[in-house]
Amino acid sequence: MKVLEVTRPTEAPPPASPPRVRRPRPRIAPLVGIAVAVLVAELVPRTGLVADGALPPLSAVLAELGRESADGALWEALGSTVRTWAVGLVAAVAAGVVVGVAIGLVPVLRALTASTVEFLRPIPSVALIPAVILIFGTGYESGVVLIVYAGFWQVLVQVLYGVQDIDPVAYDTARSYRFGLWARVRHVIWPTALPFVFTGIRLAASVALVLAITGELVIGTQGIGQLISVAQSSGATTEMFALVLLTGVLGVLVNVGFRYAERATLGWHPSVRRSAGS
Repeated sequence: MKVLEVTRPTEAPPPASPPRVRRPRPRIAPLVGIAVAVLVAELVPRTGLVADGALPPLSAVLAELGRESADGALWEALGSTVRTWAVGLVAAVAAGVVVGVAIGLVPVLRALTASTVEFLRPIPSVALIPAVILIFGTGYESGVVLIVYAGFWQVLVQVLYGVQDIDPVAYDTARSYRFGLWARVRHVIWPTALPFVFTGIRLAASVALVLAITGELVIGTQGIGQLISVAQSSGATTEMFALVLLTGVLGVLVNVGFRYAERATLGWHPSVRRSAGS
């Protein structure tokens, strides 16, 4: 007797779920934050919570900044600050990249300098101001030295991370194909380390601006920091806050500018594409 086999019809696979669409971040959120900050800066001084004259309203600060912008002395001081910042930043980046690549490629150098780097890096640049004044005087060179010292460590550490992140297989392959040192740096090391270099440059740019203005405040060299110090000592509170606001705007421009430069230069890198799409 033949037994008939009953076969079940194959079940259709469940429908594939549609791909998740990443929702763009609401663009109004930063504007709301700015509006709230402006409102607080305008209303708090008028409520009497702060002593009279200690904190002027934002409208008075903006009006004072408008009056100051018509004076050539403000632009001359701003140019001096930007010059000190730029010279110090370029020197710090050049030194950090060269020393970082050299140390990162030689394990013996990295082992010998690890403790020195960890000892010198946390020293605040402000603590070096008395020594810098004794050695370099009160010219703008002192501000440049402070910026170089502070920015150098930011770039150096990031470059060391970048060199450490190199794929050893790719590096050994380049060596097996008899790539010279310059060819290995150009085709293997630099593309891998470049995102880390840009991170170090962005961090160093912000630190350099802080040190440029701090040096002008403490040392008395020409720049925005010196104008802030003069306004504070003469009791011109509104003018002082106008100059402080100007330094804040300058810091935002520096940060945004370097972020756009990073995205434009590293558009091919996955990390930049992910951050741009998020």
